[in-house]
Amino acid sequence: MIEAENRDLSLQSDYKDLLRAFLENKSEQGLYDAQQYSKRLLENQISPEEMVSLHCAVLEEVFEELSVDIKASFSFLLEVMIGYGLAYREHQSLRDKQIELEMQIDVAANMQQTLLPKKMPQMQELDIGVISVPAGKMSGDYYYGVKSECGQLGVAIADIIGKGIPAAMCMSMIKYAIDSLLAYSMQPSALLENLNRVVEQNVDSSMFITMMYGAYDPNDHIFVYSGAGHEPGFYFKVSENKFTDLYAKGLVLGVSNKTQYREYKQEVHVGDVIVLLSDGVTECRVGERFIERQEITDLLRRYMSLPAQDIVEKVYDELVQLQDFELNDDFTLMFLRRQV
Repeated sequence: MIEAENRDLSLQSDYKDLLRAFLENKSEQGLYDAQQYSKRLLENQISPEEMVSLHCAVLEEVFEELSVDIKASFSFLLEVMIGYGLAYREHQSLRDKQIELEMQIDVAANMQQTLLPKKMPQMQELDIGVISVPAGKMSGDYYYGVKSECGQLGVAIADIIGKGIPAAMCMSMIKYAIDSLLAYSMQPSALLENLNRVVEQNVDSSMFITMMYGAYDPNDHIFVYSGAGHEPGFYFKVSENKFTDLYAKGLVLGVSNKTQYREYKQEVHVGDVIVLLSDGVTECRVGERFIERQEITDLLRRYMSLPAQDIVEKVYDELVQLQDFELNDDFTLMFLRRQV
């Protein structure tokens, strides 16, 4: 209590000296000193209405007589600042909470980045490219790649229906669940069925996960894949110079623990391409419309002579430019082309 009184007296005395000096000289230095004094007010958490009372008290000391109207005007101003002060403190409280939330989101966003592969597994038979860009700080998209001891490749793209920190936590669970199911990494249907049971037991009923999972065997060049309600990919058959949809029917993960997933097979010839993507690619908006899937395949054709990683980056650059450089949804695109 005594410490607070001493603080108030010190602030009042210093303010009186500053005000007297300014009224006598009206200099730029006086204004600068006032700015520095305001920092002390912040450090001591002096509210706006307290500052008005301080100013009024100092004026009564500096000037022998103040008119009744001037004193009344300060009483009026004090009432205004009391209301303003309450609103200001509430604003500051909300601002502090917002800063804390943004810090938490930054931590979660950094955590998400550690969950994504630093680089996709490489193999002589395939040229692989992938790009994943969040629409905001947090992403609901996830991609995965694993190479078995036998040289087979497992790949996945998932979309978590939900954003923010819950999506990051869910992504973490998906990543470690897939890692624990390596025995099924070359069996897409079995992997999805096991993963589905994990999701159904551990994820809130308001959140769902779509996924496309596939396995490529370089020995027979067969791509086996299954889907859980995910956006269809594309398959490019070089002998026919034709794109077709890579569609896999299946219920989204987390709805029922008894769901079974069908496996599809595609023989992959030299030059053939497998494209997996999230709905952020197909739902790019140009003006008032969504782009057509053929527009995506046209872009893929345009850059087909480039390496896989260059292709996905070029397609992303084209599509984000069409949207005035502002993504409406998370964007993930994976491109796999048989080389030998």
